[in-house]
Amino acid sequence: MKKRSVEIAVGVFVLIGLISVAYLTIKLGKMEWFGDDYYALDARFNSVSGLKSGALVDMAGVEIGQVADIRLDNQRQVAIVSLKIKKGVVLTDDVIASVKTSGLIGDKYIRLTPGGSDRILKSGDMIIETESALDIEELVSKYVFGDAEK
Repeated sequence: MKKRSVEIAVGVFVLIGLISVAYLTIKLGKMEWFGDDYYALDARFNSVSGLKSGALVDMAGVEIGQVADIRLDNQRQVAIVSLKIKKGVVLTDDVIASVKTSGLIGDKYIRLTPGGSDRILKSGDMIIETESALDIEELVSKYVFGDAEK
């Protein structure tokens, strides 16, 4: 009887350990399986070079979401960036989305600059005002080859 109770205790301990590891894997991997606290917005950019899925979205230096997906709109030949924004964050229809770089050659992220409109964006809406990524390679090549005035 004593051997059986030890085996049950070890089994329960192992089960609790596996559940804890699974929970930490999901939370540290930033996967949302146990309730989604985000709403979706799209933004249309001419260029998003260097931006990747999972990049952060910030406003006033505070992380408010992340980039969920980047795809090409074949009709307009522009990039559509899907954003996941935390539910408590209210954005208006004149918000400006910009692709920025953290540091000189750091990771790209989306910075949202608030507007002053009264119309609130809902899940699935499109951010119209956008600023594309600054392409440093293009600027350097223009400077080196003498096209800086154009």
